[in-house]
Amino acid sequence: MSEAKVDKLVKQALREYRESYYEKSLITSRIALNSATAIKENALISRAYTIIAANYNELIEVDKAIFFYQKSLIYANKTDNDSIKYNIYNNLGNMYCFEKKQFDIGIHYYKKSIAYGLKINDPSQVYFTNVNIAWAYFDVGNFKEGYPYLKFITTNSEKYGGDSTTVIVQMLNGMYSSYQNEDDAANTYFTNAIAAGETTDEKSDLSYAHLEYSKFLTKIKRYKEAYENLTKYNRITEELYNLEKIKKASTAGFNLELDEYKRQLDKIESEKISQYQSLKKSRIIVILFILISLILLFLIVTLIKNIRFKKKHNLELVKAKEIAEEASLLKTQFISTISHELRTPLYGVVGITNMLLEEHKELSRSQHLSSLKFSARYLLSLVNDILQINKIEENKVVLENLTFNISDEITMIKNSLSFLSQKNNNKINVYIDPEIPEYLIGDKLRLAQILMNLVSNALKFTKDGEVDIKVNVSRVDGKNYYLDFLIKDNGVGIAIVDQGKIFEKFVQVGRKDEDYQGTGLGLSIVKRLLGLFGSTITLESDLGQGTSFSFVIPFEHDPERTKRIIDEIEVDLTSNEVYKILIVEDNLINQLVTKKIIEKNNYICKVVDDGFGALKILEKEYFDLILMDINMPLMNGFETTKRIRLNGIKTPIVALTAFDKDEITDEAISSGINDIIIKPFEPVKLFKIINYLIQEAKNAG
Repeated sequence: MSEAKVDKLVKQALREYRESYYEKSLITSRIALNSATAIKENALISRAYTIIAANYNELIEVDKAIFFYQKSLIYANKTDNDSIKYNIYNNLGNMYCFEKKQFDIGIHYYKKSIAYGLKINDPSQVYFTNVNIAWAYFDVGNFKEGYPYLKFITTNSEKYGGDSTTVIVQMLNGMYSSYQNEDDAANTYFTNAIAAGETTDEKSDLSYAHLEYSKFLTKIKRYKEAYENLTKYNRITEELYNLEKIKKASTAGFNLELDEYKRQLDKIESEKISQYQSLKKSRIIVILFILISLILLFLIVTLIKNIRFKKKHNLELVKAKEIAEEASLLKTQFISTISHELRTPLYGVVGITNMLLEEHKELSRSQHLSSLKFSARYLLSLVNDILQINKIEENKVVLENLTFNISDEITMIKNSLSFLSQKNNNKINVYIDPEIPEYLIGDKLRLAQILMNLVSNALKFTKDGEVDIKVNVSRVDGKNYYLDFLIKDNGVGIAIVDQGKIFEKFVQVGRKDEDYQGTGLGLSIVKRLLGLFGSTITLESDLGQGTSFSFVIPFEHDPERTKRIIDEIEVDLTSNEVYKILIVEDNLINQLVTKKIIEKNNYICKVVDDGFGALKILEKEYFDLILMDINMPLMNGFETTKRIRLNGIKTPIVALTAFDKDEITDEAISSGINDIIIKPFEPVKLFKIINYLIQEAKNAG
């Protein structure tokens, strides 16, 4: 076959591909490939492979598409045709960035494509590749590397992009403005992108604009609008993958997986022609050919049905996966925000309570203030466990070993719940086995959380009655005392049919709107916390007779270890030196609390409201250590720390934050932060870290 005829076949295959006749395009391109190979025309071989790859891309066979693009590149590199090389490198960039999510490889191919685009002097194609590179960098959050490409496409948008890239260019500017915390500008860019997208036929660009706008709105806590834009994204995506698209993709399942069968068919056809000529249309050969053809046809039909079924369900899974990932992201962001917003005021409550107790010694015996302090700490623990219940279920919560007196802990719980007992006119009776040692070692905070949940439940569901708290020694095994806890009331009781489900999350049995408050998480948390202790809970209850919960937990009794723990807690934090501390914090109450804690240890302390204030004061004054809040307006703690380090300042920096430590550790380390303390915190822990970091810095200097 002549070169002109092969070129005609390649163009026909390309036309069929553009008209979505993928089955015909694959067959035509295969014929063109075989013919081009026969005449050893590398440029035509490369073009045929490119069309085959493009068909597989449309059929969502990404790995096969990449394979054939790579084959095409091999033959393109044997020619001087730079236009073909530009297209192949650009397509490989698309595959790796937007299909495989392997951005480093994809961006490498894009940059190679730009080099050939400049070589053939095609600025329009270079412009579109720059759009893809900026988008790829932004997708992985690498805004610094992507910004030069964004600047180029923004400057040349009208000249080379036109209406076809308006939506994406506006969206990318919105993403960069969001990264720069320029929220007003970001909002304007995103709304412009969406407005432009609604006037074009390219709905995929509009869907991406809604998705990125949803992420931005979530960041600035406009959750309702974020959800609305996420819904629009899902709707448009669903429209793009409508039944017509699935039908086309399914029909086009007649692809090169059948190539082996087609080669066999070609071979048989060739043999048939040869034998037909030699045996003058032998009847036997005709019959054999028909039989083999029928078998192949049967196999082809079977494969097409399987491919149709696979494509349909794969597309459904892809859409479901995308929706689930977006929902999971919004949920994670919501939980993170709630966690931060709850811990911040609790820091103020705990800190101010400590200040009152320390500055007014006459209040130290006040049950009210002691109960307030205990309740705030309990609430903090409860908030943490509710927001991280998945960690409890996955056994990621580690029990602590603290020394405590069981009688003191239960008395504190009783006092903290006195208001609830008075509300329902209940009496709390406490019995502590005298055989229990004065000091035990274990996780007293988790124990208090278990008892608080059970006792508060008993008080809520009992009126004009009594609640008993009994603790007995069940047995002694070496240093371990196994304590048997019993929480009993004479309240409304629990029906037998409900007893099996009360430990499930968010379950509240027999509740009316005007009745008992709560989340339905208390008993679920109790069950999971007891699991950490290696214990289980037993329930006995009758309607109208009351309810009792019992469980056994082992605690260690070791006087020598108890003394060591107490010595560690009561460490002498005084120093002959007076350290100078800088507090970077925007919350006025938290400024007051932290400043009081620092000055109580005879340190010099200065406070600034934001990151810019920190940079300014550090130009003039020296500090031994910096306490840095993370969530601040204008410039957050990570960015502030980076700029401090860029200025050559090596002063130790401790993040003092309400964020969960696991969420920020990686970013904190990369920005130059030395340690992290989660608010609220024990002052003794803060001063240990301060002293250690200051001494370490001096030794290093």
